[in-house]
Amino acid sequence: MVSSVRTLVDLLRLRATAQSGQHGYTFLDKNGDEAEVFTYPELHLKARAIAAVLQQHGAEGQPVLLLFPPGLEFVAAFFGCLYARALAVPAYPPRPNRFGSRLEAICADTGSTIALATSKIVSSRASIATMEMSALRWIATDSIDDGEADHWRDPNAGEDTVAFLQYTSGSTLTPKGVMVTHANLLYNERMIETAFEHTNSSIVVGWLPLYHDMGLIGNVLQPLWMGIPCILMSPVDFLLKPARWLKAITHYRGTTGGAPDFAYDLCVRKVTPEERATLDLSTWDLAYCGAEPVRPKTIERFSRTFAECGFRREAFYPCYGLAEATLFVSGGKKGAAPIVVESHSRSTDVSGGLTVACGTSKLEEQVLIVDPESLTECPLGALGEIWVAGPNVASGYWNRAQETEETFGARLPSHGEQKFLRTGDLGFIRDGELCIQGRIKDMMIIRGINHYPQDIEQSVEDSHAALRPRSAAAFSVDIDGQENLVIVQEVARDFRDLDCDEIIRDVRQAIAERHGLQVYGVVLIKAGTIPQTSSGKIQRFECRRLYLDGKLEIVGGHRVVSDAISGVSA
Repeated sequence: MVSSVRTLVDLLRLRATAQSGQHGYTFLDKNGDEAEVFTYPELHLKARAIAAVLQQHGAEGQPVLLLFPPGLEFVAAFFGCLYARALAVPAYPPRPNRFGSRLEAICADTGSTIALATSKIVSSRASIATMEMSALRWIATDSIDDGEADHWRDPNAGEDTVAFLQYTSGSTLTPKGVMVTHANLLYNERMIETAFEHTNSSIVVGWLPLYHDMGLIGNVLQPLWMGIPCILMSPVDFLLKPARWLKAITHYRGTTGGAPDFAYDLCVRKVTPEERATLDLSTWDLAYCGAEPVRPKTIERFSRTFAECGFRREAFYPCYGLAEATLFVSGGKKGAAPIVVESHSRSTDVSGGLTVACGTSKLEEQVLIVDPESLTECPLGALGEIWVAGPNVASGYWNRAQETEETFGARLPSHGEQKFLRTGDLGFIRDGELCIQGRIKDMMIIRGINHYPQDIEQSVEDSHAALRPRSAAAFSVDIDGQENLVIVQEVARDFRDLDCDEIIRDVRQAIAERHGLQVYGVVLIKAGTIPQTSSGKIQRFECRRLYLDGKLEIVGGHRVVSDAISGVSA
């Protein structure tokens, strides 16, 4: 039935007619109660009303900022933009007196003149003291009367119409807007359906931010594609009490739910035995894991901890994707245990020497491994840059013609005129499975040997109990012509009797034993202060900048001597 739709507008119209009585989206409050519910006809009505107002403001073809807290009002606004043929720009709402450099960069890059938000945010916009925001036309979508839907006119969007701008999380403060078309989205939803083996009985339960690609495309649009229930909750509610996610899966008998690696580790550390006793995770048959390196240790810990709740290790589904490919690129076989293989790391580190395979491409998509220097296809099993081609690959970056050609226009003589996306990620294929090694720009070459920061950061985390998990950055600095390793690591909030000298000693010893490296500097910083992207990835480049500028909130350790540093290695 969905094979006939050309756009997401067509798809929602179809659901509103064919499944008029079904709850499409349910949003839970912190107590697990249903705070908001949309049927498909209700969402269709609200989308038309919002679109009509946008059309009155001449928004067709224009970027429109979506600045909403977690909740279904974001979903209505997103579809309102699609119905108006405006370009939705999902972003996190600004805090009073704290606009944020990322949001500033997005606002400047899009040139948006309209922002959609809730009445509460619109009424407090005066506290956002920036020139870009003061020039915006603010519209409170929750104040729009449903009767406005009568004034909506169909702008006749097509498959190649850009649906929204998906801003990359980025490791710097210059995020780029990926132009995602309706065709990209519908094809990627087909890929996800194929990979996850979704059926009419599937139920999605998630907490991921809706402005992020995994939350929007995986948790909001995939249920619409399938016509299945979608249960959502606030990311903050999950982070404060991870058991809430697992209780929702239990209550709604969820079958699909996923998150980055850190979330599974957080559940292991924070869900109490008493809470585990109330859980039934036996229906959860696909626990996808992506957006950051998937750790074998996390899979084992989570599977062992929640086995008593009915969770099966085979439910883990490692996958790989990126914004430039809409979302999903590769994944394994549903119901098969995750595959752990030896990595391409040259270090002697044991834990970092293993990686979790991220499956294969789906449908007509092509995935190649290419030498990033010679631009030739690598032999099977060799390490190189991951290149992707297929209908899921986006059309380019907003207002960045040169970067679009460089990133989305790569070619190989052996593949004729086929254009490939250069992902910037390092990987290799072993036994048919795509394995991710890290980012090209993050790789360090010290004493002629490649070292990947993820390997080193894992060793740092394991070296002392006072160190906060997933809160380390490893990078190199050029000192007198030599690359030298620096470690920046958060300390745990609740650790007592902090002995910084002992911690630094243990970090240095772990790096020496596992990687054969001497550490130039170890910096211990306050919990919650390491720079991260919107998806929780460590911003190593920004951390390095703060280190060189002396702006880290240091609690102990090495302080850089700027005069000794001649440059910074990428």
